[in-house]
Amino acid sequence: MKKIILIAALVFGVAFAASAQPRAVGGRLMYGIEASYQHYVGGENFVEADLGLFTLNALQATATYNFMLAQPAWTARGEWGVYAGPGATLGLNYAGRRNEFVFAAVGQVGLEYTFWFPLQLSVDLRPQIGIAAGNGGVRFYNDGMLGFVPTIGVRYRF
Repeated sequence: MKKIILIAALVFGVAFAASAQPRAVGGRLMYGIEASYQHYVGGENFVEADLGLFTLNALQATATYNFMLAQPAWTARGEWGVYAGPGATLGLNYAGRRNEFVFAAVGQVGLEYTFWFPLQLSVDLRPQIGIAAGNGGVRFYNDGMLGFVPTIGVRYRF
């Protein structure tokens, strides 16, 4: 009986801690479009998961762990944040007759602003370096260098 009570308390404690963390959901616009989800862990750091079309011919899922580097007080209302972090991406690339599976390492650096109401705007860079394997063989995946083009993010933070 004690074990059941202990397990139940642990489950409710973890669920309460997870629900207390801020989250954000929205989209990113770049050389394609992505659905984006952020979950804050460990205070200001956050995990970001994105799913969408990259260069409009590749379906990719990307996850990054971002460290909040600075939160300057540039305005009286709202919050600024400068973040950076590593991650990985998996995807399917449909480049003409060449269909490929893509695995790449990701680095993300960005600037975000969260308004005093639940809206978050961000701009970031997220280049990818990896390999692509498919019916054309294995090759160095350099399409991810388009990640050096700034990406605009709009999210609802709750």
